Amino acid sequence: MTLPAEVDASCDVAIVGAGAAGLATAIFTRRLNPRASVQVFDGARTPGAKILVSGGTRCNLTNVSVSEADFWGGSRSFIRCVLRAFPVRDTIAFFHDIGVRLHEEADGKLFPDGGRARDVLNALLTELSRVGAVLHATDCVVAIERDQDGLRVVRPRGEVRARCVVLATGGQSLPKTGSDGAGFEMARRLGHTIVKTTPGLVPLVLDSSADEDLHRDLTGVAQPVELTIWMENRVALRLEGALLWTHFGVSGPVALNASRHWLRAQLEGRACRITASFCPGEAFEAVDARLGAMALERPRASVQSALATLVPASAATALLRRLRIDPLTALAHFPCDDRRRLVHALVRWPLAVAGSRGYNHAEVTAGGVSLGEVNPSTLESRVCPGLFLVGEILDIDGRIGGFNFQWAWSSAHVAARALAQRDAPGE
Repeated sequence: MTLPAEVDASCDVAIVGAGAAGLATAIFTRRLNPRASVQVFDGARTPGAKILVSGGTRCNLTNVSVSEADFWGGSRSFIRCVLRAFPVRDTIAFFHDIGVRLHEEADGKLFPDGGRARDVLNALLTELSRVGAVLHATDCVVAIERDQDGLRVVRPRGEVRARCVVLATGGQSLPKTGSDGAGFEMARRLGHTIVKTTPGLVPLVLDSSADEDLHRDLTGVAQPVELTIWMENRVALRLEGALLWTHFGVSGPVALNASRHWLRAQLEGRACRITASFCPGEAFEAVDARLGAMALERPRASVQSALATLVPASAATALLRRLRIDPLTALAHFPCDDRRRLVHALVRWPLAVAGSRGYNHAEVTAGGVSLGEVNPSTLESRVCPGLFLVGEILDIDGRIGGFNFQWAWSSAHVAARALAQRDAPGE
């Protein structure tokens, strides 16, 4: 089949996917070895669409402090190896070099000074062109095949032979941006094991018929909480952060971080539940003592007004209604049993999770290509020589706050360093 003139029938490196990891891999490879011919293929009309919608279109590029502890999924030592090879300071320097200066916001998040994800994507595309990598948009790859001569990138418009192929297809989150999970099938056909996937960093849906339902009364209310994730009736993890009550359930950073754990438990058939403390970091005794002290200091104050000093007023009203406690009761006359019921609700309120909003609303995919089949020093496949895997396609997902982007930049650089060290023909 005759290929379009702009596509070479062979190249040193073919990259499948023009998201953050794919674009960065192409740029780094050409920077490290300008002799290597690099072609990038993406089926979407707009390359980097996921970059454009990230961080509320402001693009949280990384975080001031990133370590393997910020990620879940596969081996911590694997993650540490990759992150240390291209740490945050290198990410900041790279973006500064291509004209994107960063500034720090809450929780160490680093955003572009201009506050526009479009500026980030434009800078990456400009640098891609400058270094001489070739991007083919609306050019879908349907398979990667191998034979005795190497790897072939199969497209409806024809095949491209490549000495090395990089799968940077992402996962299944936000499929409207082009992440449809096709890369998993490509990797599987080449011999890889795919750890079953679930959405990650996704809002959770609560059961509206449950007695513990609060979200319908609190839609739009945000408050700091501590979520406890219970596995088989044991504490597995505690997470602190902002919770946003919505018409369907809960969102906000802490709910998004908790989502992958609940969904993985469902996938694995493990009993999992989530409780919320509206007094983060405080035990039952401490909260009970606070209410007791209020009763001594302000005996005539109502339970409603006292509770509103601990949680948003609307949450105080909703909690008292669910507990059937008279909000006008004076603290001096507040029965001990009712006070203990209230404190118990404050520190361990059950969230009746019924599901999630799915991949259409997920920021990342949990699961992916098994890390045991990939060399952490190069990100080359151990089962298919010449195949490299970067970004979200791997069984790694980070918490919210710029960590998944840092994984994209770090994994891209590790792969690019290995690709660039291969002798390129032609000189």
